Amino acid sequence: MRCHPFPARASRFLLPLFAAIACAGCTAFLDGPNAPVARRAAALLPVDALILGEQHDAPEHHAIERETVEALASRGKLAALLLEMAEEGHSTARLDATATDAQVRDALAWNEKAWPWQSYGPAVMAAVRAGVPAIGANLPRARMKNAMTDVSLDVQLNGEAYTAQQDAVREGHCKLLPEPQIVPMTRIQVGRDRAMAQAIVKARQPGKTVLLISGAGHATKVLGVPQHLPTDVSVKAVRLQAGESPDEEQDKGAYDAVWRTPPLPPTDYCAGIRVR
Repeated sequence: MRCHPFPARASRFLLPLFAAIACAGCTAFLDGPNAPVARRAAALLPVDALILGEQHDAPEHHAIERETVEALASRGKLAALLLEMAEEGHSTARLDATATDAQVRDALAWNEKAWPWQSYGPAVMAAVRAGVPAIGANLPRARMKNAMTDVSLDVQLNGEAYTAQQDAVREGHCKLLPEPQIVPMTRIQVGRDRAMAQAIVKARQPGKTVLLISGAGHATKVLGVPQHLPTDVSVKAVRLQAGESPDEEQDKGAYDAVWRTPPLPPTDYCAGIRVR
């Protein structure tokens, strides 16, 4: 997906984009893939919010997420762990640090079919054990129907950004989604990004960092959650990339850092969708 500058939002992300390109030698990009996660995370601080944009089926990404939680918590810098994988309104805030996995899953109303606990549980439990709340940040499914008809979501992204988001929805549905459904599904995507941004604002604490775990598409600075944050909230976005990225130059503008992990076996993610 190609993203281009959007004049109406220049103050929001053109400067970060130019800074990222100009800063090709900065620590965030050159701290190699074998560097400890704690060191790479520390290179991005201080910041109000840190977003890790994962590839959902990459085991190494879940390990990095756990290590990032541990690194921030060990320094007393983790304000909260926010999760795309749990809905807004669910939190472990009322649980103590000795809570069981089952209690944590219940508190978050965890959807095991969509998000295997084996993958995400270690990061979540690391936060709980550190006395840090894990908080659902995603738009609740019950509100998605309303989002599909909410025309106010059409103006949350301006100009080419909104068109690019529509293209991302087409690609994400393997170009099989009927065209009349593109706008409603784009509204859901924008609504989810806005909900996660609002969760960051609610959870932030002076001198600490809110960590959001989401898919890479939600983490991008040009289309995703950062676009919906107030200008007084500082944010850094990291793409966790399995193997080589076909859009490496684009990634440098869309993310503050790209942390590479070993490539995964080739997978046709659209095969199952075509069958259905």
